[in-house]
Amino acid sequence: MTSRMSAGERPKASSGDRPRRRPGPNDTPKRPRRPARPRRGDGLLRTLFKWTAVAAIWSVIALVGAIAWFAHDLPAIDQVAMPERRPAITILAEDGSRLARYGDLVGEVVPVERMPAHVVQAVLAIEDRRFYSHFGIDPIGLARAAVANWQAGRIVQGGSTITQQLAKILFLTPDRTYRRKIQEALLAIWLEINYSKDQILSAYLNRAYFGAGAYGIEAAARGYFGVPVTELNLRQAATLAGLLQAPSRFSPASAPQLAEARAEMVLNAMVDAGYLSETELQRLASLPPVPRRRPGAGQGGRYFSDWVAGMVPDFAGTGLSDLLVETTLDPELQRLAEAVVRRHLEESGEEGRVSQAALVAMRPDGAVVAMVGGRSYQDSQFNRAVQARRQPGSAFKPIVYLTALQQGLRPYETVIDAPINIAGYSPRNFYDGYLGEITATEALAKSANTTAVRMLERAGIDNVIAVARRLGITSDLRRDLSLALGSSEVTLLELTTAFAVFARDGIGVWPYAIMTIRDRDGTPVYRRQGEGPGEAVMPWHVRELNRMLSAVIEIGTGRSAKLDRPAAGKSGTSQDHRDAWFVGFTADLVVGVWVGNDDGQPMQRATGGGLPARIWRDFMIPAHEGLPPRPLPGLEGPAPEPMPMPEAPVMVAHPAPPAEEGGITGLLRRLLGN
Repeated sequence: MTSRMSAGERPKASSGDRPRRRPGPNDTPKRPRRPARPRRGDGLLRTLFKWTAVAAIWSVIALVGAIAWFAHDLPAIDQVAMPERRPAITILAEDGSRLARYGDLVGEVVPVERMPAHVVQAVLAIEDRRFYSHFGIDPIGLARAAVANWQAGRIVQGGSTITQQLAKILFLTPDRTYRRKIQEALLAIWLEINYSKDQILSAYLNRAYFGAGAYGIEAAARGYFGVPVTELNLRQAATLAGLLQAPSRFSPASAPQLAEARAEMVLNAMVDAGYLSETELQRLASLPPVPRRRPGAGQGGRYFSDWVAGMVPDFAGTGLSDLLVETTLDPELQRLAEAVVRRHLEESGEEGRVSQAALVAMRPDGAVVAMVGGRSYQDSQFNRAVQARRQPGSAFKPIVYLTALQQGLRPYETVIDAPINIAGYSPRNFYDGYLGEITATEALAKSANTTAVRMLERAGIDNVIAVARRLGITSDLRRDLSLALGSSEVTLLELTTAFAVFARDGIGVWPYAIMTIRDRDGTPVYRRQGEGPGEAVMPWHVRELNRMLSAVIEIGTGRSAKLDRPAAGKSGTSQDHRDAWFVGFTADLVVGVWVGNDDGQPMQRATGGGLPARIWRDFMIPAHEGLPPRPLPGLEGPAPEPMPMPEAPVMVAHPAPPAEEGGITGLLRRLLGN
């Protein structure tokens, strides 16, 4: 169909049919339109923002990765349990007083709401003053510690909060590594999110270690001061708060001066923190020091307690139950022994070049009632009464003479003190010269070396060793003639036990200290029974020996040990004055004393009849106060008068005996007595 157009109307050309206009010579070509250029500052900001965003994203990724890495081996924090602890062994004296405690003591859980305010304040003042304001980590404390450590050139302060310390107690090992510190911080934050401040502080105070095997402030309060935490006074609280940093170093039991100084530091910190006024601090300074609870018998009792604790597993096994051990130690005799040993070492130790001493006291049945293992337990825990083996010198001679008595020797039989040479062995007396013909009793009382060697040869070395074993000597003994002069090393406990057999009329003795062991419920685990090994030597031989040993104290080398009652004993001095001993007994007590130096250095002419005998006497006299004198076995009646002895040794020549006349004439002369 053909469309119609109105008059004067021009047809429209389609876009495809419209002709393009060609530019003329006078037309200016048009430039293409360019986009607007951004300003220089806007581009830098956009770039910075982009890379900051990228860095932030990667930082978050790195942080998440680091947290995952450090947290992948964290323990399960929803299964918190009390840490494993060693079974506690409590050692009691004969009267029930406590001597020592070994193992771990965990007290009753006491929340901070029940603790006195000054207890909590003392801990916060010295450990974490911003505890109630930080989030588990204290940036201010960390910065302060870093500055202090940098100025000191070493680590003098730590930046850990109480929450971090609790995290370490609950979940972590004590390793001091960066990994552990980061884990500690993560756990501290978790604790702060899930528990209140009071709950965290309560958990810390009830699980922290306060030294001496005490875990928790309740156990520490009872262990150190004998009171519950609710009854701690201010100075006691300061003492316990000071232990948290270094429990062993600041222990009031082993380092009282350091503990006092540390407590003063805590009190001053309480003043700085505003918990205590200067007036209150001055009032505390004017008060007498708070008496520390001293476990029973003190340092010397610790030697005894250590000895007992080492024996407990043999009697009660190694179970997991706490044990209460009742022992034979007499606290009064223990304190007396400590005081006497300490006084004599202070008076004579430096002049005589004597640095150590040991003492063992037992009843004749072997019950150990006192033990001093050295000059100071704090300085050295080595027990010289049971661990040190030293040469007893002439203190071993009674065993030689006892064996000779069994072989037929009589106490008043004439023996010879004269030069001797057996296969090149030619001992000399401690004193100058020789006594010549004397009785066996005099030879032992004067401690004649040549006679003792003759006694050993007469009795037989193997026989002497066998008798020593029956008397309780277990140390190795030399099989040569020097055995007669005490060349074989023994312990003080062994030799004292041997003398206890003499006091017991020949009945064998096993030294003992444990009477009963009970578990935590009070059920007996062990109870001592029996009386020992039975008869060790014949009683009549022991009685003869006791008469000889009583002469040692009456007229011999032990005169410094003389008492107001029947007593017997023997002194001993090893070669070059390296050891000096005195071991003796009454009907009630058997006591051995040793003095010397740990390094074996010679003393200044110290002998067993000198310092050891004086220590023995000064212990025995007050130890027997109120006890009636009782005779020793063999000394029930009046002793025979001893033969007079020369005041000074003299050299005696001993010509060979004349040859016997033979034949009928000689026989008749001998039969008719010349």
